[in-house]
Amino acid sequence: MKIEPRSLLVLGGARSGKSRYAQALAEASARQPWLIATAEAKDDEMAARIARHAKERGPRWRLVEAPLELTPALRSTCAANRVVLVDCLTFWLANLMFAGRDAEADIETLARVLPELSGPVVFVSNEVGLGIVPDHALGREFRDIQGRANQRLASVCETVVAVTAGLPRLLKPAPTLDIRF
Repeated sequence: MKIEPRSLLVLGGARSGKSRYAQALAEASARQPWLIATAEAKDDEMAARIARHAKERGPRWRLVEAPLELTPALRSTCAANRVVLVDCLTFWLANLMFAGRDAEADIETLARVLPELSGPVVFVSNEVGLGIVPDHALGREFRDIQGRANQRLASVCETVVAVTAGLPRLLKPAPTLDIRF
């Protein structure tokens, strides 16, 4: 099955292979790959992680850092001759929360702008709702916002893929289920 979406959401757990999968899709494209990175190097471990990812991407990639202003970065970066990879929505949402922003409003703005973008975009996001319920309010709030963000983006992206153990599984488009009782 060949799919050429203008918008793709890649979901998965931590270390599921979702970023590697999304990167491989972008690199296989004839378009110029651009990364909009949302993570910030706030400690040595994160700085090393970011440096490792940059080395893995190589010189073909262009980079835009947007820890908070994702929608404006997409508007200025997306183009017909580019494929833009946003890695990842989870860091972006955490950044919004810690900055005291209205994450729900920013998610809605992103969802409304997505169909207007002038080139293909791939979003990477963590599926955080499959584990235990966090034992503190901030963790539960984050899990809830992340879940709603994934649902909202899945509703507007043309294609949604879940990656588990490095294996992609197509969620959207999918056959309509006709379940009756």
